[in-house]
Amino acid sequence: MSERLPGRLAAVEIENDIPSRSSLPTIFDELDFQLACQAYLWALPLVSYAQWKTQHYGVFGATGSDLVRYLSYRDRLGLITANATTPYILNFFDLSESGPLVIEMPAGPTAGGVSDFWQREVGAMGEMGPDRGEGGKYLILAPGVDEPAELAADYRVLRSSGVNIMFGFRTLDPDPARADALVRSVRIYPYAARENPAPTRIISPDGRPWTGDQPRGLEYWRVLHGIYQAEVIEERDRFYLAMLRQLGIRKGTPFAPDARLARILEQGAAAGELMAQANTFAKRFEQGPYWPDRVWEQAIVLDDSAQRGDGYDELFERASWFYEAVSFSEAMKSRTPGVGQAYLGSYTDGAGEWLDGGRDYTLHVPADVPAKLFWSATVYDVATRCLIDNEQQRGDRGSRDPELVANGDGSVDLRFGPSAPPDGESNWVQTIPGTHWFSYFRLYGPLEPYFDRSWKLGDITPV
Repeated sequence: MSERLPGRLAAVEIENDIPSRSSLPTIFDELDFQLACQAYLWALPLVSYAQWKTQHYGVFGATGSDLVRYLSYRDRLGLITANATTPYILNFFDLSESGPLVIEMPAGPTAGGVSDFWQREVGAMGEMGPDRGEGGKYLILAPGVDEPAELAADYRVLRSSGVNIMFGFRTLDPDPARADALVRSVRIYPYAARENPAPTRIISPDGRPWTGDQPRGLEYWRVLHGIYQAEVIEERDRFYLAMLRQLGIRKGTPFAPDARLARILEQGAAAGELMAQANTFAKRFEQGPYWPDRVWEQAIVLDDSAQRGDGYDELFERASWFYEAVSFSEAMKSRTPGVGQAYLGSYTDGAGEWLDGGRDYTLHVPADVPAKLFWSATVYDVATRCLIDNEQQRGDRGSRDPELVANGDGSVDLRFGPSAPPDGESNWVQTIPGTHWFSYFRLYGPLEPYFDRSWKLGDITPV
């Protein structure tokens, strides 16, 4: 035995400064376990989108000519950190199957765009894109694919950084009939079928249970193996792909781990998720809390969509955001007053304790919230990072709620807990005993008092 070896290697026998031959399997098991932990964190955004796509195509019956629309609260229950009230319209596409892909956007108030499966923004569309809400045709090209010969001038070309893409958008028109007309005017089809494209269907989860969070155990690696078969190799990832080779995940070969490797992969996924949870819910990035005397933090720790820092790539920032959420665009981390959104996250109460679904809490929202459009506070289940599946079937409260009760000075006190407070349900979100939760406070069109931090949100406080 050697006292100088840590943890899982403590039983390794050292003979004249080299491990004994009989100890080699223990050392290699530990090496592969550590590779699995790191590969788990690295692959989080890729597996997240790949898992979500399996639900669209396998559960909802979508095809490459369809869009999936999430309207009801139940529709959104499988969507990681979804807004509780905003409709989502999206689908996933494989450019190696479709070839160059056409997306036709109608004129009108929409906001959306395309991202690759590493969840990097390829391009914005609608009011935040180059069409500025006037609509038009976009052509999406896979890496290394040239523009079609004699491409008409009315196409805007977006070059994807990956073979697999997500296209999604939201309608901004408050009138339901006009919003529905906008959704049904979007068309998606391969450029090769432009003369006679198949109709674009709008389908829905229709209350079917589904899950968009990353799977656990061996299923995590199966999903990773599947999406890796169709994706391009990037220079930044070559060392991680060497790790995957050691773990039995290679292009062109089936995923068939033996009993030893299956055990290590299951342990690596479990330990990797623990690391992801700590990296997400107890962030240790330089940004710190948004206000020095509050626990609220900027939920999005990525600097920009490229996921590149000064001299490094944002591996842990990426793992943090894409464990707790899906999708990123520049508009989601606004730096311009009145434009885009701001996301603040609270993972504990003001004293630093995890938020307990069996306890009662209050959140004081001071008057004059610096949001040009609206604000909302939303409750998510820690285990799934999805909207809380409570009896109330309501996960948020915000300025768009007509029943919200304000104080005399214009401030609002929100309530969170397992039972409705004595003064009624208007400002209350129901939590579930035996579970933990976290909250996002979103500001749509954040204004200067948010950016200069002169307006300050209260902490979530036990009653």
